[in-house]
Amino acid sequence: MDPFIEHHLGVTRRTLLENSAYGLGGAALSWMLNRDGMAADHGNAASLGAAGPLSQGLPELPHFAPKAKRVIYLFQNGGPSHVELFDHKPKLRELHGQVMADSYLAGRRFSSMTATVKDRLVLGNVEPFAQRGASGAWVSELLPFTAQIADELCFVKSMQTDAVNHAPAISFLLSGAQLPGRPTMGAWLSYGLGSANEDLPSYVVMTSVSKGTSCGQIFYDFYWGSGFLPTRFQGVKFRGSSEPVLYLKNPEGLSREVRRGMLDDIQAANRLKLASAGDPEIATRIAQYEMAYRMQASVPELTDLSNEPKSVLDRYGPQVTEPGTFAHNCLMARRMVERGVQFVQLMHAGWDQHNSLTTELYTQCRDTDQPSAALVLDLKERGLLEDTLVIWGGEFGRTPFIQGDIQNRKRWGRDHHPYAYTVWMAGGGVKPGISYGESDDLAVNAVKDVVHVHDLQATILHLLGIDHEKLTYRFQGRQFRLTDVHGRVVKEIIT
Repeated sequence: MDPFIEHHLGVTRRTLLENSAYGLGGAALSWMLNRDGMAADHGNAASLGAAGPLSQGLPELPHFAPKAKRVIYLFQNGGPSHVELFDHKPKLRELHGQVMADSYLAGRRFSSMTATVKDRLVLGNVEPFAQRGASGAWVSELLPFTAQIADELCFVKSMQTDAVNHAPAISFLLSGAQLPGRPTMGAWLSYGLGSANEDLPSYVVMTSVSKGTSCGQIFYDFYWGSGFLPTRFQGVKFRGSSEPVLYLKNPEGLSREVRRGMLDDIQAANRLKLASAGDPEIATRIAQYEMAYRMQASVPELTDLSNEPKSVLDRYGPQVTEPGTFAHNCLMARRMVERGVQFVQLMHAGWDQHNSLTTELYTQCRDTDQPSAALVLDLKERGLLEDTLVIWGGEFGRTPFIQGDIQNRKRWGRDHHPYAYTVWMAGGGVKPGISYGESDDLAVNAVKDVVHVHDLQATILHLLGIDHEKLTYRFQGRQFRLTDVHGRVVKEIIT
């Protein structure tokens, strides 16, 4: 039979439609790009060609000399209570039990749990504050280890956000949008800067939750998703177990050499498909197969803590050798940035004290305080803090008024509060030993040097050498960026 006829007889309906669609789509795309003057736009270059090495970033980045080379985000899911931990307001205790004046709350909306409460009673902080270090920063007695490193920290006490519920607020802080579907901060940095280590992902996520907590928060995958960016830029989640990444081990009887040969054949087939179809997800598949192969050797070495001195393990606290704990994840974060991982996102759930300020808040502080401080000190002693940005904070704060019965101390709680809250930052070009911004005398509203979530995002990118207005990706007819159409760099906190 004539080979030409034989080929056409073997073409399936799906193949015909696929190839026709690409041909028509390509012609239409070419016409539209020429019409709009976008043919020379290289903003999406990383997603269009062959897979290429994982280390490649956008050629124009960084835009200027970075102060930070890597980020560790200690994300405290649930909204840590700023009025319990960092924002010292003596008037709260002075007015404890009294009705909060309407002037503080006018025009403010709260979650459905307290939106209809008529008389909002002021609730004083549950433990006393003290000024710490040479900087005199106010830190609660709930955080004795953080108090010891106060002079290393930059406290931002005037944070504000737009969302009043957890998932939208977390998504907003990490991706710039309350609705899922946008790339998260780590994905943007992986896309823009590439990777410093081809043996480990550039963006890693680890999660934890305190034992016995009643918090029902869920770690949604979109908290570390790549959105409309190619999926090769999404965060790689390490599980809290002795096997942090599934399916890295070869099946019984399959040698590493045989596995290498199989991957070479699969890659050759994928490259042929990529050349004919142009689908960026095929490039992702090629890159991720290669990453998985290299991680077979790198992950066991990364997770082996046997070479860590006892003094280091003791510094992180008693839970450090227990996979899945915040302490273990903090030590792992240090080991990752040592090996070139550029964005490590630790997420610890349970900071949602609607009725457990006098119980579970203490547990949260005990489980996270010592490891957080240990991480900062560990990085400093190894010469890594100077160019590693460490961020500690949640998606919002807690209301200065009570949620619940003020006569029942065991059930004291606070609702979500987006109008003023605190985060701290260390290293990576941030001024140490300062407190920036202020809330009013009851910690209800940020009133001085307000820092919006988009401002925080712009500042983080700036510290990494990125102009937040220029790191964009074209999707559905417009250029998107992490800060949307907002954001200012808070230059006052930068060295």
